[in-house]
This record gives sequence, structure tokens and C-alpha cells, in this order.
Amino acid sequence: MWPPLFVGTLIGAMAIVSETTWLATYGLRPAGRDLDKVRACLLSETEKEEQAQGRGDTERMRLCCVQLFLVGTLADVFLIWRAKRASMDAAVSIDVQLLCGRGLTETKRFLASSTHPLAAGILARIIEGESGVYADFAEFSVERWARQHERYYGLSSVDSTP
Repeated sequence: MWPPLFVGTLIGAMAIVSETTWLATYGLRPAGRDLDKVRACLLSETEKEEQAQGRGDTERMRLCCVQLFLVGTLADVFLIWRAKRASMDAAVSIDVQLLCGRGLTETKRFLASSTHPLAAGILARIIEGESGVYADFAEFSVERWARQHERYYGLSSVDSTP
């Protein structure tokens, strides 16, 4: 599968870069020193998308969410959730499963104990996603989702098993 290309994104003083360049620079699993750049990019695109649908780059937002998912820092759940809720396009582009980079159980435990104002709503959506209503988490595993995104971005030669 070919990696989608977005025109580019301007991030503060950073130059406009293509998705290919972004992936070559940071990879799907950015090093700790690069995570703040990924978060800043996601926040910048989210803020633009919140201002007007189509203003932010939802493909870039999705890529940043995938990168944060693969790193699995629980505190990133709130940034990913904000990005997902920025617009209808973002909501469809950013899968709810990307909230659970540390796994379903650990993410739910983290949200249940969090005092963050968004925690209860995110937890409710995840629990709802486990039910028959959405079945978003049927056969969910971090490893399966990692392989799926590696294939999507053309970074893995593993078989096509989801």
C-alpha cells in the first residue's frame, strides 16, 4: 500500500514538509527527543482544524496520533482525543483505538484514576467502543494496530494479517 502524501504543514519556524520527509525524519516511533515536535505539530493542526474544518491537515493529525499511539505515553490520550474531536473530518480520520497505545486495560485504568476534565468522557467512549454498539475494540491489540499502521505507511513487509 502506498503512503498517502499531504501537501505539507507549517509548524512554527519549521519548514513545510511532506509526509515522506516527516516519516524519514521522525519515523513511526519517534525518539524521546522528537516527541515534543510531534505533539507540537498535532496541537498546531488541531487548533487550525478547530477554527474551521479543512484548515488543519487531518492526514498529518492522523500520522501524529499514530506516532503517539506507538510510543504509548498515557498522557497523550488527552491530546489525541482533542485532535479526534476537532472536526467531523478529524473524528473520522483518527480512530478511537489510537487512544490506547498502552493497551486497553492500562488506558482505562489511567483514565479512571485521572482528574483531567476530559478523562471521564474519553473513558465512557472507550467503554462504549467495547460494547456491541460499536465493537471498536473487537480483537484489539496494540501489536496488531502497530503492524496495520506500519503497512499503511509502507514501512513494513509483514504479511497482510490484520
